[in-house]
Amino acid sequence: MDYKKIIECEKEKGKKIVFTNGCFDILHAGHVDYLQKAKDLGDFLVVGLNSDDSIRRIKGKCRPINPQEFRKKVLEALKPVDLVIVFDEDTPERLIKEIKPDVLVKGGDWKIENIVGADFVMSYGGIVKTIDFIYDISTTKIIEKIKSGNC
Repeated sequence: MDYKKIIECEKEKGKKIVFTNGCFDILHAGHVDYLQKAKDLGDFLVVGLNSDDSIRRIKGKCRPINPQEFRKKVLEALKPVDLVIVFDEDTPERLIKEIKPDVLVKGGDWKIENIVGADFVMSYGGIVKTIDFIYDISTTKIIEKIKSGNC
């Protein structure tokens, strides 16, 4: 089924739609904690997943480590995640406008005024939230640790 129809059906059931996005390249505890907290902000969590091409444009030719179909499969297996949509643009702006989520979520390293789609979501009464990171971990740090040999 088309993701737009799935989301429309959930909205008709009165579900609060939460949207977040990211690369989720090497999944770690920080990602899981973040997604659990995002899901707690509503009823139906939609994750916009950067495509491989999108990540290469943003992070360079050596990324992603895991291809999009693998990253999507892992995310879909996580309890808090209800739907994963791969997008090819550099930002999820188009997706946010299509989905029109009740809640837009990003990590605590983002200022609300810099979150793509924040103005749009707030324009119709939606909520924009940031979630603080409690784990000092990232895909980049994992890659650097592996490359340094300091295991």
